[in-house]
Amino acid sequence: MKIIVIGGGPAGMMAAITAAENGNHVILLEKKERLGRKLLITGKGRCNITSNLPMEEFIPNIPGNGKFLYRAFQNYTNQDLLEFLKKAGVATKVERGNRVFPVSDRSIDVLEAFTKKLKELNVKVETKAEVKEILVEQEKAVGVCYCHTETNQEFEVKADKIILATGGKSYPDTGSTGDGYRMAEALGHHIIPPKPSLVPMLANTKEGQEDEKIKASRYRNSLVLCQAMQGLNLRNVQIQIKDFEKKKTIYEDFGEMLFAHFGVSGPTILSGSSYIRRYPQIEEKLAQGKIRLEIDLKPALTEEQLDARIQRDFANLPKKQFHNSLDELLPRKLIEPVIALSGIMPEKKVCEISKKERMNLVQTCKKFPILLSCFGNIQDAIITAGGVDVKEINPKTMESKQISGLYFAGEIMDVDAYTGGFNLQIAYSTGVTAGKNKEEEDLECTKQ
Repeated sequence: MKIIVIGGGPAGMMAAITAAENGNHVILLEKKERLGRKLLITGKGRCNITSNLPMEEFIPNIPGNGKFLYRAFQNYTNQDLLEFLKKAGVATKVERGNRVFPVSDRSIDVLEAFTKKLKELNVKVETKAEVKEILVEQEKAVGVCYCHTETNQEFEVKADKIILATGGKSYPDTGSTGDGYRMAEALGHHIIPPKPSLVPMLANTKEGQEDEKIKASRYRNSLVLCQAMQGLNLRNVQIQIKDFEKKKTIYEDFGEMLFAHFGVSGPTILSGSSYIRRYPQIEEKLAQGKIRLEIDLKPALTEEQLDARIQRDFANLPKKQFHNSLDELLPRKLIEPVIALSGIMPEKKVCEISKKERMNLVQTCKKFPILLSCFGNIQDAIITAGGVDVKEINPKTMESKQISGLYFAGEIMDVDAYTGGFNLQIAYSTGVTAGKNKEEEDLECTKQ
């Protein structure tokens, strides 16, 4: 059987490998000059390969149609992937949050494991090959028309099976520009509008908000506050994202976050953005300044314990001015913003600070507030939410219900997960499922 895979990311490479292992003649078409460009930048270039959680805990970490992936995860697990890498000579390690990385901390090692396997299996890899159209006859995919991006020469290639694994619209420089959506839609598939997921959040510029701490401080809006702390990376903090109009916590997490010139980012924020996107009227509420991020800077301490800690620090520095007394408590970039939001005069001597003022300081540290205004752009997102409607895809095979012989794998489908390696596992598992032979699919479906 002749199979064409469109897209050279992890989903496409895994689909091509699986198809070739089953004795098929496989052509892998990638429009960029090399395979796996997006894989190379994952995990800040270290490649967060997968999660080490048991597979039954993956679906709860996939807010975007996780149940659709149940069969794909049965077909190919995280342990299957790690065994594949082990055989390729890539040693792995588990870090905080069950994240799995190569021991070398080099994403190129993971990519080379895939490309080496493709070569061993004699998969024909065509780079700089931009697919223009999927050819269909009598509601069956029969080939593709593609163009060489340098020579502009066009080719038409027939095949028995087409696997579409072109990714979403995030990180367009890596080749994810939404081409697959256009091709799928041209064949009658419904595309759920693509939106950024796992994306930084922008801070609000509105002034005079209901939050009294912001209103009273010289940081007139949260954007100014974030810019004052730009580059500060906080570890082991607790975050809550709240609809403070309804006094409701939408999302909470523990871990790492980062302040940037535009607002906030980092693992907890990225996962939070994916979750709150599904909250009713979220974009309107963000624009209206009704969504607030609260950061517990000292989650290991209760308010009473933090107050006791501050009192001990103050007892050792009774004559110090307040702004010189917090070096042991907070990172330097946090001191001035915390002082401003606490409402305590910076020049005031520590021994003159009242109990009420001290409790304001405790509250600021336990509920450090940032008003959020919107999600970042899709170009800045790690992955895309939206894509080919999964109702139109057979979850047991990844075959289109509309067009026989057309299969999907990876981010082109309307599936998305939190950070931590879950999205890459989706790519591997759906790639394997799409790459299986029809006889295998029918046999396994009969067993169910």
